[in-house]
Amino acid sequence: MAAGRPLVVRGHAHAPAWQDTAVAIGNFDGVHAGHRALLARARVLGEHVIALTFDPHPSTLLAPSGAPPALTALERKVELLGEAGADAIVIEPFTRALAALAPEVFIDEIVLRALSARAIVVGYDFTYGCKRAGTPDHLREHGLRHGVAVEVVAPVEVGGEVASSTRIRALLAGGDVVAAARLLGRPWDVDGIVVHGAKRGRTIGVPTANIAAPVDLPLRPGIYAVTLDGRPAVASLGTNPTFVEGDKLVLEVHVLDFDGDLYDRHMRAAFIGRLRDEARYDSVDALIAQIRADITAARGLLATHAGPGASLGNS
Repeated sequence: MAAGRPLVVRGHAHAPAWQDTAVAIGNFDGVHAGHRALLARARVLGEHVIALTFDPHPSTLLAPSGAPPALTALERKVELLGEAGADAIVIEPFTRALAALAPEVFIDEIVLRALSARAIVVGYDFTYGCKRAGTPDHLREHGLRHGVAVEVVAPVEVGGEVASSTRIRALLAGGDVVAAARLLGRPWDVDGIVVHGAKRGRTIGVPTANIAAPVDLPLRPGIYAVTLDGRPAVASLGTNPTFVEGDKLVLEVHVLDFDGDLYDRHMRAAFIGRLRDEARYDSVDALIAQIRADITAARGLLATHAGPGASLGNS
């Protein structure tokens, strides 16, 4: 099928009444190269592809103290799953009742009965059911008993490294947005609303858009070359130590060669490369000089990323 926007429903009870479905199951955080391999395989196995995912992430309920920061907000994940080939996305509310289901009950009631799966596709590290007792081997046996094809997708490597949400988080925590992009298959990005800030940037000739992201960002603070809705820009994720003492991270984006009002707009910042750590400067003049150097560096990096012939304006 895979044409137009996918159908998005919350809960298996509202799933479409399709037959001959291939169901890809996962948390799909980041929708990286490995996740897209699941959906590509599902496309081969069924006329209709359903991505079954969960909200919130199971760890936020089962082990909240160790829950990882999300790579993508739910809306962005849905968008990416549609781009990856899902005809429908079932967002299953993850509750204690769901977590307590026996593995075979989860498969029978949700995947086979509600989603009418004729094929099931999961990753090599997939677990399911009460106490995560269900494994890919159990799922293969279950599928065999019910005449349902089960495919377990092996680890997907990019440049010799396995694409996994855990690895991508580690790369972002270290500020390596280039390596993270390789595993994601695209630059890591953040969506958010442009909100009013302290407006210090305007006073020093470098106005910024403050992006209020819906999730905690898994990114190391610092200065980055980015695009904002496709426009070349420089971003700062930090605490503004030259001006204030505090620990609240703020994402500010200066769009190159742009003079306009972006307030209240929903925008996307895509992170292309890291420029440096955030630093405290002894004077505003020293800060301005560094910002100008950052803008020059960002132009060069973004021009390389965009390829020959790209125009990033004039400084």
